[in-house]
Amino acid sequence: MERTWRWFGKNDKITLAMLKQIGVEGIVTALHDVPLGRVWTREAIHDLKAYIESYGMRWSVVESLPVTETIKYGGHDRDEQIAIYCESLRNLAAEGIHTICYNFMPVLDWARTDLLHPNPNGSSNLYFSIPEFAYFDIYILKRSNAREDWAKFVVLGPDGKPNQRDVLKEVDILRKEMTPEREHALVENIVIKTQGFVSGNFKEGDEHPIELFRQLLAKYEGIDRKQLRKNLAYFLNAIMPVCKECEMYMCIHPDDPPFQILGLPRIMTCDDDMAWMLNAVPDKHNGITFCAGSLSAGAQNNVVEMASKYASRTWFVHLRSCHVFPNGDFTEASHLGGRADIVSLAHIFEKEEQTRKDNPITARLPMRVDHGMTMLGDENKGYNAGYSFLGRMFAMGQVQGILAAVDRELGISYHQPGFFD
Repeated sequence: MERTWRWFGKNDKITLAMLKQIGVEGIVTALHDVPLGRVWTREAIHDLKAYIESYGMRWSVVESLPVTETIKYGGHDRDEQIAIYCESLRNLAAEGIHTICYNFMPVLDWARTDLLHPNPNGSSNLYFSIPEFAYFDIYILKRSNAREDWAKFVVLGPDGKPNQRDVLKEVDILRKEMTPEREHALVENIVIKTQGFVSGNFKEGDEHPIELFRQLLAKYEGIDRKQLRKNLAYFLNAIMPVCKECEMYMCIHPDDPPFQILGLPRIMTCDDDMAWMLNAVPDKHNGITFCAGSLSAGAQNNVVEMASKYASRTWFVHLRSCHVFPNGDFTEASHLGGRADIVSLAHIFEKEEQTRKDNPITARLPMRVDHGMTMLGDENKGYNAGYSFLGRMFAMGQVQGILAAVDRELGISYHQPGFFD
């Protein structure tokens, strides 16, 4: 697989010169300075692509060309936004960029309650606490029906079976010990520090992020799981003619976490969801970003089985892993541990890649590590949450070792960029 790295543009504190030294072949990025719902011009695409190529790498994947909320909830300007999306797709294709990672998660992209949760080895990782997120929903966001929803929430342990956790009881205990500082930290972690650089719905410096959050949630009143599925199918069917014309490969990212939150429907959480999405629009240009981390955070998912089942429609891979605790909370795991079994995934996707030699666009399957540990001073460098340098470099080293061993076993020639063989 092609070793890629998510990079946040020329203002990223992690430079392309740094990435070239650690064996990165392809860059995963976006035009982060273009406001939501605007056309990505060919000139802007060309400028960033040329900059990446000047460092000996290629722009492998767009992550993300954002799907605006109005497309997701089916607003009055949905068709106008889809037309803008299609124009951006054509401009990307004209510059030789053909793989698009996107998501269809309402309002929130990935969500965590703690961005620097301590690991036993002294590093830290992203962490999701079910009762802390429920507290945010009930007492900070003050969403209608939040308490009733959490009373019905089914907590799954690492074996995929429901446990007897009383989420509301834990929330009530949290309320007694909560401080304004801890409430502020929850807002920062759930809304500001994780969403601004990803979705564009929120940004650092927003004076009233919770009110903005409520306004976005209101757009989804009456939108259930069935309707959101219809809206996704509508979007995909509308863009497929352009995807076929321009050989654009759309790769939907699983929901993270892969269960319902905030009263919002989530429609990419499990095997059934993937099967529905691919069958709803069976064209090969409609595919998957196989994010092993997001999927392994859901104890209902057998990640290796799903990889085998959907490898032929996977156009981009996120190799990371989550550890689910007995109480249902989860954290990012070592890239050699957790529920994802990255060694088995490497076997599956390396073998799949060998079947794609006839199509130069899909001949290399892009892979990136994700959500690495924060370690050895990463926390002081101002990196985006979840996107450390040393932690991801450590993960990349682990994964490169896995790929080298798997390739030797499969009889595939492995080349490490930047070294003499």
